[in-house]
Amino acid sequence: MLRRLAAFAVAALSLAGPAAAGTAVASATFVFSGHGWGHGIGLSQYGALGYAQHGSSYTDIVSHYYPGTQLGPAPARTIRVLLVDTKKVVTVSSGAGFRVKDGLGQVHQLAAGDYAFGRGLLFKLDGVTQTALTGPLVFSPQGAALELNGKPYRGTFTAIGGPSLQIVNTLGLDAYLYGVVPSEMPYFWDAEALKAQAIAARSYALATRKPGGPFDVYSDTRSQVYRGVSGENGPTTAAVNATRGTVALYGGKVAETLFYSTSGGRTAAIQDEWPKAKAVPYLVSVPDPYDTVSPYHNWGPVTFTGAKLGTLLKAPGTVTDLLPTANPSGRVGRLTVTATKGSLTLGGADARIALGLRSTWFSVGELLLVPSSTAVPYGGTLQLTVGAKGLTGTAVLEQHLSAQPWTPVALPAPAADGSYALTLSPTQATWLRLTVGTASTSVRVNVTPVVTLDRSLSGTVQPAVAGGTVDVQRQDGGVWTSVGTATLAADGSFAAPVPPQPGIYRAVVPAGGGLAAGSSPLLQVE
Repeated sequence: MLRRLAAFAVAALSLAGPAAAGTAVASATFVFSGHGWGHGIGLSQYGALGYAQHGSSYTDIVSHYYPGTQLGPAPARTIRVLLVDTKKVVTVSSGAGFRVKDGLGQVHQLAAGDYAFGRGLLFKLDGVTQTALTGPLVFSPQGAALELNGKPYRGTFTAIGGPSLQIVNTLGLDAYLYGVVPSEMPYFWDAEALKAQAIAARSYALATRKPGGPFDVYSDTRSQVYRGVSGENGPTTAAVNATRGTVALYGGKVAETLFYSTSGGRTAAIQDEWPKAKAVPYLVSVPDPYDTVSPYHNWGPVTFTGAKLGTLLKAPGTVTDLLPTANPSGRVGRLTVTATKGSLTLGGADARIALGLRSTWFSVGELLLVPSSTAVPYGGTLQLTVGAKGLTGTAVLEQHLSAQPWTPVALPAPAADGSYALTLSPTQATWLRLTVGTASTSVRVNVTPVVTLDRSLSGTVQPAVAGGTVDVQRQDGGVWTSVGTATLAADGSFAAPVPPQPGIYRAVVPAGGGLAAGSSPLLQVE
């Protein structure tokens, strides 16, 4: 489904003729469509849901997405989660009395309530007088969960002062998963899918623990989203309990069980998505037939102008051509970008991030809607080039004027490169729209009145609008100053109400009646 786009934008422009001097001409619109959401490596969450709905057990689901792994006991029972690393002040509280142990080993009993402190670990033990405690501080609950900034968490808190304040939540591994699984997968999904997610989340947490240091995992997408007690839900808690202490193992080690939303129909091998990664025997490309339950199984179209692509991809100029190259997993492994001032090549994952696409499994099409000018003098003609590449559907060209519906424009026979060349004679501002399937692009063409001015400061305006006004202006020190306003006669003629003086003049007609503002050529009066 990956195809090279012929760089027909330049050729098509030649069919339409050269653009007017000083006129910016629109480039092609690139259309991205694809499958899946996420990196595509490991377990597809929607795919797991589909398997569960078709009767698969969580053990079957895990073994499918991580082939060669086996379920076994987790090598750890607790985990340390970094909750805070940027805040200057936090508040630790509890609805019951609790205690804090300082770095010297001294235990301080605290009454129920709120206790705010910063990186200096200045603490009001009695609720009144600030005392500097030696860190790290370990807060332990007694009868009620501890809260951090009003949010409850299981386990203990460790506060580490210094250049930045860190709060680490230490708790049981399965208690941690109570707050993770419903944050990563909807709690109301099929029980077997939730159990598979619990296995994946438990294994991933242990496989990616940071060696040494004060914490094991982050509480956000740098690891897994963890929301503490407030994120817990009954069905997901039951799924964690049903798989208690169980992880996926490969060669006796905990597997790095990557997961994501939607594969699009087939998962990706890790080295295909991330070329710098080493191949992993259980992170390989496998079919994902039930991923079709996902609303993100297919996505698009997503459109970009060549200029926008140039900015997002940091290309040398406006993008004129894209060449996606597929990797063995069927995704874009490499994207070659041709621009007006050079070219570059990006990895598929880098291109996906730069463009904000859902996945690297995408194809690129092109819509071409190129007017020879975006401003046409009244009575003049407009050359328009229309084309489409890499898209499914019939090309439909439409136009509309202000406050009027879209109406079709007949397309002539295509040129050899598949594009269409048309000549239009718009009499007022006109929107043009090209649609192929669900992808579309549009452009506005303005029409300007034709204004003349002679040495007597008389002139004409076409189209004639009896009673309209013309502002005659003279340049004074680089600034245009009005010297008089004239009224149009029925034939479009006018005469300025002042005699000419030496200088540079112009006649300006304001926008109105579907026409853009217009101006006469500059006139030198000696």
